[in-house]
Amino acid sequence: MSEKNGDGKDPKQIDLSSFISAKEAKAPSSLEDFDAEELARLKEVGLDLSGHGRLGTFIQADCGVVTCQCLPEGLELLPITEALRKYDWLKENYYWKAVSPEKDAFTKATEEDLDNGYFVRIGPGEKVVYPLQACLYIRTDRVAQKVHNIVIVEEGAELHIITGCTTSPHAVSGLHIGVSEFYIKKGGKLTYTMIHEWGEKVHVRPRTGIIVEEQGTIISNYISLDKVASVETFPTCHLVGPEAVAQFTSVIAAPEGAYLDLGSKVILKAPRCRAEIISRTVCYGGEVIARGHLLGQAPEVKAHLECQGLMLSDKGYIRAIPELEAHFAQVDMSHEAAVGKIAKEEIEYLMARGLTEEEATSLVVKGFLNLRIEGLPEELQRRIDKAIEESKKGL
Repeated sequence: MSEKNGDGKDPKQIDLSSFISAKEAKAPSSLEDFDAEELARLKEVGLDLSGHGRLGTFIQADCGVVTCQCLPEGLELLPITEALRKYDWLKENYYWKAVSPEKDAFTKATEEDLDNGYFVRIGPGEKVVYPLQACLYIRTDRVAQKVHNIVIVEEGAELHIITGCTTSPHAVSGLHIGVSEFYIKKGGKLTYTMIHEWGEKVHVRPRTGIIVEEQGTIISNYISLDKVASVETFPTCHLVGPEAVAQFTSVIAAPEGAYLDLGSKVILKAPRCRAEIISRTVCYGGEVIARGHLLGQAPEVKAHLECQGLMLSDKGYIRAIPELEAHFAQVDMSHEAAVGKIAKEEIEYLMARGLTEEEATSLVVKGFLNLRIEGLPEELQRRIDKAIEESKKGL
């Protein structure tokens, strides 16, 4: 069964055999093997190559780990293959526990032929100021990259991870399968910001499971503002302890030729849990399905789902699919969904105050996406602002 399709069929009929194994690609030994265009691409997805203001850096190109370094005590960063060899408890208690390897063909392929991925663990009570950064990079054309990431936030700890996933400017096509498992213990907090900038013939299949214990918090931000062949993702979050909190935010720009099936599911399993799913989509020719599912399985839970879409072209479509499911009377669950175009009155109002039509459109789009995420480097923020600016061209 796929992450989001009940019939178990992949919408793009991805043939795994049409890609080459990442292990067949020659892995770079260091960042010195990257040319100027490649380094620029890494910066575009939020990677600060100087390491300034970052706790540590993990970079994987195809199946090879290029960089894996971490500064502070109390925070551990390792390639997942090394962590599995080092810790028996990792395999017994965490590995494939939040995501089943039998979920679909992509999880099975990752279990059978793992390329790598990262393991992160922050110790009890540790609260770090700066984010940890990671990059999963497809460097070779037609590579299928299969990674498995595990993040453990121990009791009372706080951590922010910025992950940039992208493709070399010299690679035309590829497949990225990213299995990720997050475990947030009592009172812990994880902020996870993921920036995708793939090639227009790259297919992406993240598979994510999250378990949050009592008074724990997961804040997940997903950003995709460029071309991609297809993305299919539907992370499932289990709030298993009282007063656990989940917040999912996605900001998407869908150009012509892109297919994006995105969403999140939060299962509120304990009293007084809270959840929020918010998506903002600007479509200028692509195909977008925005999903959200809130499942209340305990009393006194509160949850809200919001899907907003803005059409800037007569090509493509946005389809919003919000779902609420409650099993107790004492719940507060709500949703709203809206898809439309920029109101003519808004443009005319701004033009009457001296803006051109293009400037007015750009201002409305920027206000709609309203993207300001704490901890992003200035270069990435400028890149996001530029992508938002470009979205007006869909008109």
